[in-house]
Amino acid sequence: MKNYKKTDKLLDILKKSPTVDDYIENENDNLVNMTLSEYLNKILSDRKLKTSDLVKLTGLDRTYTYQIMSGRKKPSRDKVIAICFALNMSFEDTQQLLKATGYPILYARFQRDSIIIFALQHNASLTDTNELLYDYNFDTLT
Repeated sequence: MKNYKKTDKLLDILKKSPTVDDYIENENDNLVNMTLSEYLNKILSDRKLKTSDLVKLTGLDRTYTYQIMSGRKKPSRDKVIAICFALNMSFEDTQQLLKATGYPILYARFQRDSIIIFALQHNASLTDTNELLYDYNFDTLT
């Protein structure tokens, strides 16, 4: 995935921009302007995967996954995180996808989120992460 400018940096640039048009034109590559389904379809395309592969990797219901990919359904925050695990996305890319979908990013002060962050940082599988969450008496991702 592409390295984007940090939000603080973008805010500084926006404050100094003479017009919003200038800002959008100059920073368009750093702005989120895709729907979740567009974002996920791009990731699948970049990785040469199909939606059917995502169904297998996540264990999510086939119909539900196709509805997510077509934009008809918006998955919960946990399902977005599960998709990130299934696609072996980095912690940073997971945070970016959560931001893009309007969900809160993972927050290390929350015990459940800290377990998920740990699992992402250690390249744990979705199954292993669910088991870890279960061991600590938290709801699993799927």
